[in-house]
Amino acid sequence: MTEQDPTPTQSSDASPLRIDVVSDVMCPWCIIGYRQLASALEATSTDYELHWHPFELNPDMPAEGQNLREHIIEKYGATPEQSEQNRAQMTKLGEDLDFDFRFDPEMRMHNTFNTHQLLHWAETQERKHDLKQALFSAHFTHHRDLSDDTVLADIAAGIGLDRNEALAVLQDQRFAAPVREVQSFWRSQGIQGVPAVIFDQKHLVSGAQGVENFTNILGQLAEMRQA
Repeated sequence: MTEQDPTPTQSSDASPLRIDVVSDVMCPWCIIGYRQLASALEATSTDYELHWHPFELNPDMPAEGQNLREHIIEKYGATPEQSEQNRAQMTKLGEDLDFDFRFDPEMRMHNTFNTHQLLHWAETQERKHDLKQALFSAHFTHHRDLSDDTVLADIAAGIGLDRNEALAVLQDQRFAAPVREVQSFWRSQGIQGVPAVIFDQKHLVSGAQGVENFTNILGQLAEMRQA
């Protein structure tokens, strides 16, 4: 059910720090939080292994999705002005973290159950991390429709995975039950929002904490692990 980040920094004789990240590719704060964490990991030369887990922000979203701005106003009660301010904030944070948010008035929110199935399959190919990053970029930078199976298969092919097999995975829903099981597990652990970052399978940190805070957290964890 887990995938090791292909490029962890090696620095310690101790066992790597296990990091579980529960997230959804529709969540802008998930990619912001991950990039902040990655910067902190690099700055602290932390030896780690990263594991991605599924979460659906909108499990009841219909196939056609919903306009992102309308969705935010409807779900969170944000005014158009607040929504615009939030987008500007996320765009600036993205720039600082080398991620290109290109928010557009026509962007849509989609259900992501199929993306999680595709990620589950990519894990069997040891490419889950790479596909996760590609999906974030596909949605937030290139405005690709992640509710379209052919688009998802194209994205998988774009990182070198077999397009026909990816399409078959989505069409026959072979990983539906395992994904539901993992989602159920994390809900049972009290995860109700994302990003949720769990260190060493016992320390939960919620939200995009910022590079400085993640750096401090990693320092505290290093001290605890050495005690």
